Amino acid sequence: MDTPVAVRGRGITKVFGDVVALDRIDVSMTQGQIHGLVGPNGAGKTTLLGLLLGLAAADEGSLEVLGAPVGRGSAAPRGVSGFVDGPGLYPTLTARQNLAALVALRPDEATAAGAEEALEQVGLADVADDRVRGFSLGMRQRLGLAAALLTKPRLLVLDEPSNGLDPVGKKDVHGVLGRLAAEGVTIVMSSHRMDDLEALCSEVTILANGRVVFAGPVSKLSDDNQELDYRLRASDPSAARAVAAATPGVALVDGRGTPARPDTDAIVVRARVASVDGLVAHLVREDIALRELTPLVSPLEAAFLALTEQEDHR
Repeated sequence: MDTPVAVRGRGITKVFGDVVALDRIDVSMTQGQIHGLVGPNGAGKTTLLGLLLGLAAADEGSLEVLGAPVGRGSAAPRGVSGFVDGPGLYPTLTARQNLAALVALRPDEATAAGAEEALEQVGLADVADDRVRGFSLGMRQRLGLAAALLTKPRLLVLDEPSNGLDPVGKKDVHGVLGRLAAEGVTIVMSSHRMDDLEALCSEVTILANGRVVFAGPVSKLSDDNQELDYRLRASDPSAARAVAAATPGVALVDGRGTPARPDTDAIVVRARVASVDGLVAHLVREDIALRELTPLVSPLEAAFLALTEQEDHR
C-alpha cells in the first residue's frame, strides 16, 4: 500500500531576477511525518517554504499540497499554516490579543477557546497578557507556533522554530511537534540546528544552490564507511588511550586533527563504525568502563557538509 503523501512537487523552478532560487527540484513529504529542510544560506529553503504556504508560486513545475494543486491564481489549500522569516506579530499587543486578532480574521477556522489552548500548548499561558514587545526571541517563536496552531492545520510549515529557544522552551516545542505528528499532522521545518533535526525528523531534504542533493529517511544518511571523530571518556583514560592506539582502524586525534595530548581525560578518536565497535569490545575485555562515546559531528551534519561541498564543486 502506498504511503500517503502530503506534499508532492515535480520540476519546481523559482527565479528572482537573475537568481535561480529553485532549479527543477522534486519533493515528496509523507503525511504525518516531521520533514526537515536543510541547506546553507541561499540554498532555497525559504523559497520552498513560501511555496508550500501559498506566499508565492513556482515559475515552472507542479506542486500538490494536501492533494490540491498549488500555483498561480490558487491559494494554499485549507489546512496549511505556519510562518517563514519569523512570525508576524503585533509588538504593542499582548500574546492573547495577537491571537484574538487572528481569530477575528478567520472566524470560520479559529476560536477563542482554541487560542487559549494554543497558548497552553506552547507554554505561554502565564505570560498571555504581557505585551509582545517585551518577549525574547524564543518567546516570539513560541507565540508564532501558537498562531500557526489556531486553525488546527494538517500541514504545518515552520522556519527555524527552535531559533532563540532556551532548553526548556525547546523541550516544550519539541513535545508539541512530536504530539502533532503522532496525531497525523505533517510538519515541514527548516533549521540550521542538526541536533533538532535528528531529534525530530524522520525524513529530510538537503538543498544546495537551489537543487536537491538528498531526499529521504534520515537513517539513509548514515554511512558506516565514513570516518567520524568521537569523544571518548573512560574510567582509566591512560589505559583507554593505549587500547585506542592499538586498535586497528582507530586514530588518536584532538579537536584540531593533531595527535592527542596525553594530559586530558577526554580522548578523541577518528574511525569508521566497525573500528569503533572493535574499540568498545577491546575496552570491555580490558575491564575499562566506557563513560562517554559521542560523535563530535553528527552523521546528519557530516552528510550535509559532504553533500553540499560536492554540489559547490560542480
